[in-house]
Amino acid sequence: MERTGKGWWSGQRGEGPVIATAIHDGHALRDEVAARMKLPEADRLREEDPFTGQAVAGMATHLIAHRSRFEVDLNRAREEAVYLDKEQSWGLDVWESRPPEDVVERSLAIHDAYYAHLGQLLDAKVAEHGRICLLDVHSYNHRRDGPDADPTPQDEAPDINIGTFSMPRDRWAFLLDPLMEEVASFDFAGRRLDVRENVAFQGKGAQTRFVHERHPEHACAIAFEFKKIYMDEWTGEPDPRALEAMRGLIDHLGAVARRIFEK
Repeated sequence: MERTGKGWWSGQRGEGPVIATAIHDGHALRDEVAARMKLPEADRLREEDPFTGQAVAGMATHLIAHRSRFEVDLNRAREEAVYLDKEQSWGLDVWESRPPEDVVERSLAIHDAYYAHLGQLLDAKVAEHGRICLLDVHSYNHRRDGPDADPTPQDEAPDINIGTFSMPRDRWAFLLDPLMEEVASFDFAGRRLDVRENVAFQGKGAQTRFVHERHPEHACAIAFEFKKIYMDEWTGEPDPRALEAMRGLIDHLGAVARRIFEK
C-alpha cells in the first residue's frame, strides 16, 4: 500500500451527464501525518473503502481520492474533516499526539481544493447537460466483531445501501427508482444483490449535500454503499470476480442514467 504518495486525487472528465466518485478509496498519508499517527495501518485500511476506485474508473467522468480519510475526510464538512477526537473516528485512537494546527491546515487544504474542483466540474456539467447525476461510491464493514464472528444480520446490512438523506427524493424518483431496480436485477458474479434505501446508512455525507445545495434542481447525488462482500475486510484480500462485477455494475448504472436523461 502506498504510504506517502503525493497525489491528492486522480480522475478524468469525459462525455455525458454522469460523474462517479470514490472519495474514501485513498490510503496514502503525508510524511508529517504518518509520523504522528498511532492507528495501525491494518486498522486504518479496514475503515477505508479499498477497491472502490477501480469500481468507478471505467466511467467517462470520475474522481478517485488517494489520500486516506484519516488524513482528511472528503465526505465530512471542513470543520470535521480531520479526526481530532475519538468521537469523530468511531472510538479509534488515531494520533500519537494531537497534530499541530499547521499540519491540520495543510490537510484541510486538500479538502478545500477538492470541493473547489468538484464545484467547477458540477457547474460545467450542468451547463452542458442541464441535468446530471453523481454516483458517490463507498463501502462498509459487516464483520466488525472479528474474522470468525457472525456477520451483521442481512436485514440490517443490505448488499448495497442507497443513501438519499439530502436528496429531494420526489424530484429525482424518475432516476433513482429505475437505478435501484437495475441494481436488484444485475448479475453480480452469479448472484442477485439485496439493495435497499437508508438502512445501514442514510447518505448524510458532505459530498452529496454539497451537490444538492449547489444545484438543487439540476444535480442528483446518490450514495452507494457496497457491503464488503467483494473482499475480506480483515485481510484486505479482494475477490477478483466481485471486483469485476462492481465495475460492471457502476458502468451499467452510468449508462442507464444517461439513457434516462436523454428521454
